[in-house]
Amino acid sequence: MTGSMIKSQNLPYCKGCGHDLIARSSTEALERLGYNPLDVIAVTDIGCHGIIDKCLNTHTVHGLHGRSVALGAGISFGTGNQDQKIVVFVGDGGTTIGLQHIMEAARLNLNVTVVVHNNMLYGMTGGQSSGLTPRGFCTTTSFKGNPFTGYDICKLAHTAGARYVSRIMGVGNITEAMMKAFDQEGFSLVEVMEICPSYGVKLNPRRKLKEIVKESGREVGEWTNDLPPFTNQQEDKTANLLDKTPVIATSFKHQLQKPYSLIISGSAGEGVQLAANIFAKAAMSAGLHATQKGSYPVTVGVGFSTAEINVSPEEVLFHGISIPDVALITSSDGLQHNRLRIERMQHGKLFIDSSLTPPKTGAEVIRRDFRSVGARNAAIHAILYLCRQTGILDESSVYHIIQEEGKADKLPVDKIKKAMES
Repeated sequence: MTGSMIKSQNLPYCKGCGHDLIARSSTEALERLGYNPLDVIAVTDIGCHGIIDKCLNTHTVHGLHGRSVALGAGISFGTGNQDQKIVVFVGDGGTTIGLQHIMEAARLNLNVTVVVHNNMLYGMTGGQSSGLTPRGFCTTTSFKGNPFTGYDICKLAHTAGARYVSRIMGVGNITEAMMKAFDQEGFSLVEVMEICPSYGVKLNPRRKLKEIVKESGREVGEWTNDLPPFTNQQEDKTANLLDKTPVIATSFKHQLQKPYSLIISGSAGEGVQLAANIFAKAAMSAGLHATQKGSYPVTVGVGFSTAEINVSPEEVLFHGISIPDVALITSSDGLQHNRLRIERMQHGKLFIDSSLTPPKTGAEVIRRDFRSVGARNAAIHAILYLCRQTGILDESSVYHIIQEEGKADKLPVDKIKKAMES
């Protein structure tokens, strides 16, 4: 034994819950196999089984309901260390939700062991039936007995290609059975049959676990496939896509002393995202850090289009914008989408097209006929006018990016310049 896997003997389970036995047997099995606690990565998700995290001395990862196997698979891909043991704990509810994750991990024969805590219902969320609930078993959603046949998770995993699969009863000493599941090269799954003392026992009085399992047709046993464990056969790695990103040279100066946030919003198809991208790159050409985030309806080309931009002399660690320093609004769609944020502005500036009625706001309102150069060019007009009025960026840096990006022949630059002088 190289160290205790468990830090507390007071496990957080209901009295009589099989999860207690699984936790103690699993940790003892890992210890007897000679694993160091820091060579074990225990992955759990939502469910009663998942509250074991705080009791383990191993690495622990706690994920969303049904996603523990997906997380375990990702860790296996990422580490590639055969000396580390990745143990995924999951309930029968999570098994149902993440069924395809189990199939894929078994098919690839990843270096992961999945321990299914099958108490035949959703224990943490109220005792409902799961996809593994046997026919005839009573739950809070099937008081007269589940009318459906549950999945045979062992058969599914074995058919998918798992190297080792077993189904055991969660009674007595199961340490050696757990050791066998853990001591595999490749994917292994052990389904531990148990009964929930809070719901299963109460809703199925006088029924014994052994009887329930036998009547379900889910025989206890083990199944194997003589397949090699997963190896990454991809010889050529994909090049880092960031390496192809052109570097924006610092050609201009800025006078910004603190982070500055703005939103540009208009109608879809009117160049809002393009204008935002040009503005962000212009900021970068002045030596500023910049982030850009776009928002628009799923149905492209209709409704609003909003861009959120942060520029700062320092690195931007959070790109969300609740209430902006400046809002540029070029259409009624954009106004409608951002009305609440504009109304909450207590300072800053609102640049809004003169065809629109400004909402009540604490920001300084500046009206301008941005659409005079055409609806598709209103957003470009707006960012240039912002630069001229606030000095946040050198106006020429915007024209520079337009030229560098090859947009000068697609945008009516001369027309916009003329409009700027009016």
